[in-house]
Amino acid sequence: MSQSPGQGGGSHSLAFRVMRLCRPSFNVDPPLRLDPTDLFVGEDLFDDPAATTLSLSSSSSSAAYDSSDPNYRNRFLLHHFSDAMGLSGLLVLPQSFGAIYLGETFCSYISINNSSNFEVREIIIKAEIQTERQRILLLDTSKSPVESIRAGGRYDFIVEHDVKELGPHTLVCTALYNDADGERKYLPQFFKFIVANPLSVRTKVRVIKETTFLEACIENHTKSNLFMDQVDFEPAHYYSATILKGDGHNSVKDSPTRETFKPPILIRSGGGIYNYLYQLKISSDASGQTKVEGSNVLGKLQITWRTNLGEPGRLQTQQILGTPATKKEIDLQVVEVPSIINVQNPFMIKLNLTNQTDKELGPFEVSLSQNGSYGERVIMINGLQSMVLSPVQALGSTDFHLNLIATKSGIQRISGITVFDTREKKSYQPLPDLEIFVDMD
Repeated sequence: MSQSPGQGGGSHSLAFRVMRLCRPSFNVDPPLRLDPTDLFVGEDLFDDPAATTLSLSSSSSSAAYDSSDPNYRNRFLLHHFSDAMGLSGLLVLPQSFGAIYLGETFCSYISINNSSNFEVREIIIKAEIQTERQRILLLDTSKSPVESIRAGGRYDFIVEHDVKELGPHTLVCTALYNDADGERKYLPQFFKFIVANPLSVRTKVRVIKETTFLEACIENHTKSNLFMDQVDFEPAHYYSATILKGDGHNSVKDSPTRETFKPPILIRSGGGIYNYLYQLKISSDASGQTKVEGSNVLGKLQITWRTNLGEPGRLQTQQILGTPATKKEIDLQVVEVPSIINVQNPFMIKLNLTNQTDKELGPFEVSLSQNGSYGERVIMINGLQSMVLSPVQALGSTDFHLNLIATKSGIQRISGITVFDTREKKSYQPLPDLEIFVDMD
């Protein structure tokens, strides 16, 4: 944090001191410790009986080590296996302001000190955060000024702010007070810092039939490991979302506490990534909507995490966009195909037509499309070239049979089966091609 002096005019009895309140860090002991046995024995420890004896004698001498030895002659020796981690068991308070990331809670301990030899009175203190977009008031004692601060004394307070903007921020601390001569003075001080992005979210959207798959890749840009407590996708109101996970080890998969106590997902510092996959389907509540008018909003991600010592953070992404959601008015499916089909012999296939809207549709005509893109037809309708179906009730379905005939043997495709609504005068998407095997007569 950089400090900018104010322009209050003249010298001041008061001065602000700011310290950021955050979790301490582990104290890592820099020297590399070692076991003397490794210097003389190495990898032959378990193969050489003499080496084993040497190891035991070394271990016993290490066990007799006196931590109060003023010579520090054994300070590089590995006296316990945990010493290899370099952790001394101490915690270090923040030595600098450090990095501040979007989604964290900025917490600061502010002290206003009276460095003069006289008492100051009627102190009005204000603290606020200024960004490029707004000003947020954190503290204001206008209605209840601090009565006095004695010579050499101080007044302390703590402010908090949820960081929701990137870029430069300024903590503005001001004091309006009466000095020893009764003169009213104004003291402003500015403390500047930068808010960075802790992570980036890259998304990919794939649509397969009526199912949308959303892949979210989260990358850690901080210098600390992030433990993801929650990465939830909040779908738009016409979607339902399910997270897709790979099956873990059986002992973990079948554990009754797996869902109650979810272990956080670790994303390592300095560019670690983790991928999440969500399956989106149009919810049953939206069955009456055949199309969400022009909307391509899928939803947004809610992300919460903690750092190594539990410092929390929370972010919400912007709305994630995808292909405009659509839902078929009707669904045409093949129910049954004969097991044996002979060339030049008629055969029947059973189909099902489902009305997926909340209103009656039909009557319908079922025929083979005359579109030339299907090329030479090998499978044709036997008899009348169109079949009339009666109207289908809302969310209802009907089964019917179509009489076909094959003109060539081998693996052939039934293609271009189309449904036409005679009332609405519109055609629906043809049934996907169906492969069959036609045997010689």
